[in-house]
Amino acid sequence: MRFTLTEEHLALSSAIDDMVGDLGGSDLVREWAAGNHNKGLQLWSGLAEMGLCGLRVPEESGGAGGTVIDLVVLFERLGYHAVPGPCVESFAFLPHLLNEAHQEKLVAGAVATASFAPSVPWAADADKADMMFVIGSDSLAEGTIVNTVKSVSPLRTLSELQAGTPESRSPGVIEHAHDEAALASAAYLVGVGERLLDEAVSYAGVREQFGRRIGEFQAVKHLLADAKISLTFARPLVLGASLQMDGEARARSVSSAKVAATSAANLAARASLQVHGAIGYTAEHHVGNWITLVPALSQVWGTPDVHRARIARFLAAEGGWGR
Repeated sequence: MRFTLTEEHLALSSAIDDMVGDLGGSDLVREWAAGNHNKGLQLWSGLAEMGLCGLRVPEESGGAGGTVIDLVVLFERLGYHAVPGPCVESFAFLPHLLNEAHQEKLVAGAVATASFAPSVPWAADADKADMMFVIGSDSLAEGTIVNTVKSVSPLRTLSELQAGTPESRSPGVIEHAHDEAALASAAYLVGVGERLLDEAVSYAGVREQFGRRIGEFQAVKHLLADAKISLTFARPLVLGASLQMDGEARARSVSSAKVAATSAANLAARASLQVHGAIGYTAEHHVGNWITLVPALSQVWGTPDVHRARIARFLAAEGGWGR
């Protein structure tokens, strides 16, 4: 099985890089964290113009009808740039659950978010959303904000939603949508980890201690190499899971990807923070926005413990990895 990306995927990644760069790059992220959402919402509109907001919306509803692999490629670049807003909810989770009228709004660039207890008990960025939903085990209802609190990440707010009149949805469809959201968040975490590693390598090349650049020290090299290896092993699991979304191995593949991506991103965050030293803690340096995203995203769409338990259940049922 080959995991080589197509020319179209590489072009997609490059287009996102260019779009984020044109809007200020890390300054866009810093401004969003400070409460200025203008450039972030401009980016959201740009993604809609490219057809990416409706990537997983069926063509008959005006969407692109893209594949899960397309989604994974998109989310890795979104994570690399720490693109703010409820991307997982809008691009990966809700397209499978909404009616056609709501899907058309997604395609046009509407910002949508959702809560889905216990996996996602708080809706991300509901205060910037055009549509809010409360998802149950077999239902969907439009929601209204009851309470909003801060997240560990300054790029996110979290809101408790009150559900309106519920509409029935198939539990199987909801479970499948949740797995796709978990996979998208795993891809986003890989992108965040890659950015943190790149920032650390860059800083290690200019910061000096004892008259030498710290990147020359063996301990720093090992620290960065360990993060790189972890990310290198996580990415194929994410890509591999994208090929299993309609197969019997979907659940365990998604869980394996989420666990590996979370672990790799955490390792990259620790390495980046150690390399940057005290400046990594400051609000003035943009790397902190990427670092704080890691614990925030690690705890939603299934914690590592939840996904490890699911993998264990499959192992116990099959007496091994089986088929």
